[in-house]
Amino acid sequence: MKALSLYELNSLVREVIELNLDHSFWVEAEVSDLNESRGHCYMDLIQKEEGANTPVARASAKCWRSTWVVLKPFFIKSTGQVPHAGMKMLLQVHADFHENYGFSWIVTDIDPTYSLGDMMQKRRRIIEQLKKEGVFTLNKELPLPMFAQRIAVISSDTAAGYGDFQNQLLHNERHLAFTTTLFPAIMQGERVSESVIAALNSIMLREDEFDCVVIIRGGGATSDLSGFDSLELAENVANFPLPIITGIGHERDESVIDMISHTRVKTPTAAAAFLTDHLAEVAERIDDTARRLTYIVTQRMKDERHRIDMASQRLDGIVRQTMKEQQHRIARLQEHIPAACKLTIARQKSHLDLLQMRIPTTLSQRIQKEKHRLLLAETQLKALDPELPLKRGYSITLHHGKPVKDIAMLQPGEQIETRIAQGTITSTVTGTRTRHTK
Repeated sequence: MKALSLYELNSLVREVIELNLDHSFWVEAEVSDLNESRGHCYMDLIQKEEGANTPVARASAKCWRSTWVVLKPFFIKSTGQVPHAGMKMLLQVHADFHENYGFSWIVTDIDPTYSLGDMMQKRRRIIEQLKKEGVFTLNKELPLPMFAQRIAVISSDTAAGYGDFQNQLLHNERHLAFTTTLFPAIMQGERVSESVIAALNSIMLREDEFDCVVIIRGGGATSDLSGFDSLELAENVANFPLPIITGIGHERDESVIDMISHTRVKTPTAAAAFLTDHLAEVAERIDDTARRLTYIVTQRMKDERHRIDMASQRLDGIVRQTMKEQQHRIARLQEHIPAACKLTIARQKSHLDLLQMRIPTTLSQRIQKEKHRLLLAETQLKALDPELPLKRGYSITLHHGKPVKDIAMLQPGEQIETRIAQGTITSTVTGTRTRHTK
């Protein structure tokens, strides 16, 4: 049996495909990889097992530049999304086999309504999950601070929209002051979700420094919003402790985080306008309160001044009436003073006369009492007179002027004095003898 060359075998396969697969097919598939090169689009297509992530079929597909330049803008315009990996598509393809490059499906058309429906289903599933978790309206329920002036901004640092946002805040008509801190993030492509989550985590570490968060897409492709339809990002936004304002699309585009954020606006400049309008409204409320307080204080002062005037008028009458009554009372007192003086003098004179009558009797009684006390003291003194024992025959012995009570005080040869009633005897001690008693 003659063997075929590889080229002959591939040519045979090409002829079989051209004969049997000579028409186009509409196929449902998920794009696992998508790359553009020199205007052509190269896709890897897969089909996953129902309820799992395991691919059950794989294929390569190509869309030539002449077709892709038409299909891509139309798809973006219809869906608001740039074709990307992970997207489900309904593609019209025909088989193509080349001896050198092998088999491939050639894409000739894309039905955007299929992808749009798949994206809506994905959003619906995310929304249902958030509602099931009870966090769908959590961020909306946070109060936006009255003085929301410290703004954390998540955006691309080189985006024109970020510059528009800054300019709008800086040059607001009311000259209201804001401070902004940029937390750079990727705002389009496959890494949007993880980049924005990382920025939110950075803000969380400095939560007390900010009043709210603004997420804006500055100058990127306005159609690429798929990165904002992520369950993980939506959960982070829903549970974030600060109000989040989103300005990441246009009027017809609404991502999942637009739905769950505190406030959704169209553009970065609209986000700046929302903040300035909010603060201007607060300033107007303060001005209105100040005007009302001024009116209330002015009216109160007017009322109090009138009350004081009325009280002053009444007080003037009261003072005059009081003075009149006091003058009348003084006059009455003046009339009673002479009679009261005469009566007091007469009473005091009578009292003096009574005292004068009592003085001789009182004085005599006091003198008799003092005489009796003196006699009693004299009797007591006589009873204590040391001369009395001497007169009865007793004597007292003195040594150096002090009474001798113990012979131990005396030494032989010392002189002592003995006093008796009629004189003093001087003696010399020749010896001492102690008296013993039984």
